[in-house]
Amino acid sequence: MHYLLLSDLHANQEALEAVIADAEERYPNVDKAVCLGDVVGYGADPETVLNRIRSLTDTIIRGNHDKAVSMGENLEWFNPAARDATYWTLNQLPSEAVDFLRELPKGPLLVNGFQICHGSPFDEDEYLITSSDVQGIADKVDVGITFFGHTHVQGGFRILRGVVSVLPRPSMDSSTETIELEDQAYYLLNPGSVGQPRDHDPRAAYSVYDSENRLCHMHRVPYDIQTTQKKILSAGLPDRLALRLTYGR
Repeated sequence: MHYLLLSDLHANQEALEAVIADAEERYPNVDKAVCLGDVVGYGADPETVLNRIRSLTDTIIRGNHDKAVSMGENLEWFNPAARDATYWTLNQLPSEAVDFLRELPKGPLLVNGFQICHGSPFDEDEYLITSSDVQGIADKVDVGITFFGHTHVQGGFRILRGVVSVLPRPSMDSSTETIELEDQAYYLLNPGSVGQPRDHDPRAAYSVYDSENRLCHMHRVPYDIQTTQKKILSAGLPDRLALRLTYGR
């Protein structure tokens, strides 16, 4: 089966539509889409993006921004721009949409032999950015393949006999990186952020997992960043949220 992995959409309509179009062209027979959280926050199209992902899949877990908007949780950890965007988003969404976000399940969630989470399998708000971060949980990982988000950095980690190694992502002059998954290793794989990449590549990110052949295809897709930026600025959201999209950081 082929699974479309989407994470950290952050209310970016243009990026999400570009990713979906690219995935449909590359994989016309995708069996299931899953979303690793942070549907809203930062961007100017929270309701549109939420409705779009709901039309695509019913397998969605919550992210920290989804919690912040719907429950007011963890706002003390947000920077001022993120906090402002959270209040703005709450005022834009109808009550039904806020209720939907509030009822999203907490990861990890098992999906046909692999699991999905937002931060780490042991703390949905934990950032797994470096191999040292993963080394700290390596001896507790007991599911062969985990897809996670939260960092907005595409790529991931392999754990083999207690040793953690960093996996590649597409280079700036490429749109695809394919990772062959070994049977004896454990994997923590990040499909990257659809709506706000932070790995110095401004292109939208997503992944497709081929469970039959044990392959993870990581992709990058250009999208209309300028339109997204104009929407953010027109909405009165912090300028920083628009500017960072240019640089992917």
